[in-house]
Amino acid sequence: MNTSTLDQEQTKKRKNSFFRANRGDSKFKRLIIHLILIGYCLISIYPLLRIFSVSLRPGNRVLSTDLSIIPPDATLENYRLVIFEQGLFQWIWNSLAVTITASIIGVIIAATSAYAFSRFKFKGKSTLLIYLLTTQMIPTAMLMVPLYILAIRLGMIGTYRGLVIAYSVTTVPFSIWILKGYYDTIPLELEEAAIIDGASPLQAFLKIILPLSTPALSIAFLFNFSQAWNEFLIARIILGSNESILTWPLGLNRLMGQYLVQWGQYNAGAILVSLPVMILFLAMSKYMISGLTLGSVKG
Repeated sequence: MNTSTLDQEQTKKRKNSFFRANRGDSKFKRLIIHLILIGYCLISIYPLLRIFSVSLRPGNRVLSTDLSIIPPDATLENYRLVIFEQGLFQWIWNSLAVTITASIIGVIIAATSAYAFSRFKFKGKSTLLIYLLTTQMIPTAMLMVPLYILAIRLGMIGTYRGLVIAYSVTTVPFSIWILKGYYDTIPLELEEAAIIDGASPLQAFLKIILPLSTPALSIAFLFNFSQAWNEFLIARIILGSNESILTWPLGLNRLMGQYLVQWGQYNAGAILVSLPVMILFLAMSKYMISGLTLGSVKG
C-alpha cells in the first residue's frame, strides 16, 4: 500500500468522524430524533388509517368510540357498492385515459421547449422563463372563466379533448423548469461528439439527451400525472355532469348529497383511487436517480 492510498484512507476516516461528530453519537439524542421521526410518521399515516377504517364500517358511520383500525363489524359492502353500483372502475378508467394522455403530451412539449431554453440563446429568454414560473403562482380558480369561455368557443365542453388540452397546458411551465435545469447539467461535449460522428442535432437530442434525462423526465411525468389525477375544478367546468365521462373526483363528488353523504362508499372509493398513483410511483422510483452523466466525459 503506497503513501497516497494511506493518505486517502486517513482523509476518508477524518471525514467520516467529522460527520459522525456533527450528527452526534449520544444514544439519548438518537432516541429523541427517532421518536420525533416516528411521531411525524404516525401523524402522516393516521388519516389514511382512519379512511380505511371508515370504509370497512357498515352504513355511513364516520365517528365511533371504537378506536381500532379494523372495526368489529367490518364489512366489504362499501367496496362492492362503490365498484358495482356507482361505477368506480369506469371513473378510474376515464381518469387514467385523460391523465396519461395529458401527461405524455405535457412531457413531450416540455422536453423540447426546455431543450431550447437550455441550449439556444435568444432575446428575452430569461424574461420568458420568469413568466413561465409566474404562471404557476396563479390559483386554478382564477382560470375557470377563461378556460370555460375558451372551451365553449372551441366546442370542447363535455369532451375529453378539452380536459386533456387544459391539463397539458397548465403543467407544461413547471415541467420546463425541471427539465431545463437538468439539461444544463449535461455536458455539451456529448452532443458535440455525436454531431462529429455524423449525428444530426435532432438525433443527438433523441439518442443522447433524452436517455440521459430519464430521471428528470420521470419526475416531470409524475408531477403531471399527480396534478391531473387529483384535479377537480377544471374537470367540473369542462366535463359538466355528463355521467358517461366523469373522472373519479367528479364521480366521488356525486356521493356527497345535500342532506346525505355516503361516507362508507366515499372512503372506500378514496382508498381504491389511490392505488394507481402508488403503483406508478413504485414502478418509476428506480428511474428517479441522478448522476447518470457522471464519468461520461473523460479528462
